Amino acid sequence: MPGRDRTYYVAGAGIAGLTLALALAKFGATVVVLERNPTISEFGAGLQISPNARKILNDLGLDDALATCSLEPTGIDIYPWRRPAPLVTLELGAVMRQRFGAPYAVMHRADLADALYKACRRFANIDILFGVRGWDVVSHARGITVSIDEANGQSRTGRGHGFIGADGVHSRTRTEILGGPPAQYRQRVAWRALVPFDSVVGQIALDRVSVLFAPGHHMVCYPLPHRRQVNLALFAKVPKNQAEFGRDPLLPGTLRRSPRFDILLTAAGDRWSAWPLSTVEARSWHTGNIGLVGDAAHAMVPFQAQGAAMGIEDAATLAPLLIAEPTAEAAFEKYEQARQRRVELVARTSATNGRIFHMPWPLSIARNAVIALQGSRGHLRRLAWLYAHEIRPVSLPGSAASGAD
Repeated sequence: MPGRDRTYYVAGAGIAGLTLALALAKFGATVVVLERNPTISEFGAGLQISPNARKILNDLGLDDALATCSLEPTGIDIYPWRRPAPLVTLELGAVMRQRFGAPYAVMHRADLADALYKACRRFANIDILFGVRGWDVVSHARGITVSIDEANGQSRTGRGHGFIGADGVHSRTRTEILGGPPAQYRQRVAWRALVPFDSVVGQIALDRVSVLFAPGHHMVCYPLPHRRQVNLALFAKVPKNQAEFGRDPLLPGTLRRSPRFDILLTAAGDRWSAWPLSTVEARSWHTGNIGLVGDAAHAMVPFQAQGAAMGIEDAATLAPLLIAEPTAEAAFEKYEQARQRRVELVARTSATNGRIFHMPWPLSIARNAVIALQGSRGHLRRLAWLYAHEIRPVSLPGSAASGAD
């Protein structure tokens, strides 16, 4: 198979980086993953894996592993502010499999990262270096040269066909190596907490996702049955001069309270951790044979729950191109062409949702009426373009695959 003798370096052992490493290794390439943390580490808790991403993970052999550590919620309960019962329950469960060919699931981010890591460990052609102190990469006509300062203080140098930055929203690959833009803080902070099942019984359904709207903020609740926990994610506006990067900002005192919000906040107590939300708007995702995937290329606000899914789609698109194309640069060019319009549309949809979720009265009256009118299956039509998306195989010399994403 072409590309079997190629070596690729990936910066970052997050979801996008590990998915890319696994996809490349399945084609026979050698992959070296550089990770600054001493172990696999994923910030946050709740994560939604929609069918567009799950199909890719299933193709990589992760279906059974994910089924054991995730929940297929039967629906999403929508609670407008102070409403005692859901306005509507958006149907999920079996209908997602029927319509889109794969489950819609929620899980802990660390469980997905662990499943990907265990899958990568089964490949002798994947080498994951933890605790990397630093690295530098130089591009040249025949590929790249990488200098690595390892955890033990020793240095190593390697050569490869290409280098991929999967190093997150504050990507060093994007800003220092490629001279791309810094991430932009978007005046919002996410607070996350894990609470015991028993602490929220009677307030939210434990077989469904719950979304609670309020003027200026909203909360998403993801049940994690195999952990006997519920992830709470609260999103609110925090002006830049109030967001203290490097330590957790306090919950804003301007939260509009309601009985259900109060009980959930009480259940979380002081467990909250905060994450300022930033986005990335990079015109180009590569220079020569150095490129970007996932949040490093296009971090977006999380209000369509597609950040991880877009990184997974990136990996599935890029991996076969890196194998099939004669140069990494040619692969990155085709990858950008295939991905940028879709990612921009998802990012716009996410940003729009953020404004809709936080609408004040009386705009919220119109929002609620539209949601009710669309009913329990309106989202299946409205988001079919997102969930039904499939990464079509590229043509690989010596294989039967054909077409392009």
